[in-house]
Amino acid sequence: MKEEIKGKVWKFRDSIDTDVIIPGRYLRTFSLDELASHVMEGEDPEFAKNVEKGDIIVAGWNFGCGSSREQAPVALKHAGVDAIVAKSFARIFYRNAINVGLPVIVADIDADKGDELRIDLAEGMIQNLTTGKSCSIQPFHDFMLGILQDGGLVKHYLHEKKKNHPDEV
Repeated sequence: MKEEIKGKVWKFRDSIDTDVIIPGRYLRTFSLDELASHVMEGEDPEFAKNVEKGDIIVAGWNFGCGSSREQAPVALKHAGVDAIVAKSFARIFYRNAINVGLPVIVADIDADKGDELRIDLAEGMIQNLTTGKSCSIQPFHDFMLGILQDGGLVKHYLHEKKKNHPDEV
């Protein structure tokens, strides 16, 4: 994960719940490839086949509502999604996304499917490179950037432990 993300937009509606992100019938697998192959299929059957590494989801209000399943952000990240921008997030989804190293940004950006966005997490800016419009966002603090750059909370903890206590690892 880098402080700057650049990718193609996938646009989704308000209230995308975790059962839409990854339907419960697929939660019996531990295969990340299998989970990713079904991500968002109820909303856009072509999403999993066409999403590319670095793509960005732009959505409305209350993204990630529903259950607290961690598989939802994991499946999105494994499918190639590098960030999600939404007007608001369910709190547990937001936390789970950060915990697995998937940047989630609260913003109301004017973007359509296929547009290209550039997101600067440290500076606090989203630019729609297709339309030229931009908006300010709350910059991510160094601690949060560290979690994202290390690939999630557990990896960040292990990285910090190794850095600060090399004899204990």
